[in-house]
Amino acid sequence: MRLELPKYSERFGAVLFHDVQKVYELDGGFQADEAFSNPFHVIRHIEGEKLYDIEKDLAIIIPTRNERLRLLEGVLAGIPHHCLPIILSNSYTDPIDRFRLECQTVDNFCRYAKKKYLIMHQRSSELARLAQEGGYASLLDDKGLVRNGKAEGMIAGIILARLMGKKYVGFVDADNYFPGSVFEYVRIFSAGLSQSDSPYSMVRIQWHSKPKIDGDGLFFAKWGRVSRISNAFLNRFISQYTGFETDVIKTGNAGEHALSMDLALQMDYSAGFSIETHHFVNLMESYGGVHVTPEALPAMQQGVYLYQIESRNPHLHDAKEDGHVEGMIHQSLSVLFHSSLCTEVLKTEILTEMRRMGILKKNEYPQKPHYYPSLQQLDFEQAEKAWDPQKHGNAAL
Repeated sequence: MRLELPKYSERFGAVLFHDVQKVYELDGGFQADEAFSNPFHVIRHIEGEKLYDIEKDLAIIIPTRNERLRLLEGVLAGIPHHCLPIILSNSYTDPIDRFRLECQTVDNFCRYAKKKYLIMHQRSSELARLAQEGGYASLLDDKGLVRNGKAEGMIAGIILARLMGKKYVGFVDADNYFPGSVFEYVRIFSAGLSQSDSPYSMVRIQWHSKPKIDGDGLFFAKWGRVSRISNAFLNRFISQYTGFETDVIKTGNAGEHALSMDLALQMDYSAGFSIETHHFVNLMESYGGVHVTPEALPAMQQGVYLYQIESRNPHLHDAKEDGHVEGMIHQSLSVLFHSSLCTEVLKTEILTEMRRMGILKKNEYPQKPHYYPSLQQLDFEQAEKAWDPQKHGNAAL
């Protein structure tokens, strides 16, 4: 893959936010190209061998909830062969057992593709036992099962990836209509992670466009309804400390993102659709240097690198209702509002915007999200004793 070098970066303590990189070639060749060894070159060539080295240690988490089976199969088709797909389903099991149909679809596809996989239901007792035995009961509800929600499925996916010995973990939504875009996302994950000289790194994808039907044709929108707002306030969040206006953040709600396992285990998480925006907030709270804790020192000393890379493929997924979009905006801005780093001036701006949009009434305030502690608190040795991956796919074969 050939990538444009980031034009500029914004530093917030030990965190380095890189501006968006553009993809110049999806396939830049398998071996190193000497023409790109010049340190002044503006294009970075990442040979296929490096991408392969990342992908064989990369798990791709696919949270799904009652998505069309053909879409799920298409997502699997787009994942490079040596990555491990981990499907976390929270689909209905009554009156029609959608999860059973998903298991059949995934197993049939992977049998033909000779591909390893894991699939588990988010509300299964087996998954809950991993959290319980590992001492991470905060992920469980009053029924002793993993809580409902996309964020909770993502956290469970990280746990499974760690138990399978993976060094990297990426996330791809299950409602993607283009398998080719999924393939590009995973390649971008590998390319981004390979650039880092720190074990603490994250890659986030900025969609090239989101096609929408406009009259008799397609309109390729650049920004989603939620992204416009969350990106603007995240940049204001940075500016309130640096004193310089910035627009470096362009992936505040990127569902497609990847992390090194070292960083994934260190970060805190928030519930619901706020989880993506909370990534940024947690990085600044934990490694920004405003509040320093002993647990954060290793990452602060080596640096935390965040890469944003623009895809070439458009992103086409199911359109969401207005109420769903407003809920995402509410949750995204709530993590900013309730952050210990949020100034009173920025809180006022957030309240003004949410009331202007009708998300909050005059005397209402953003609801504080539910937070989950770092996965470092989970005892993986104990969890592994309660874990039999052969019951949930063929990844252990």
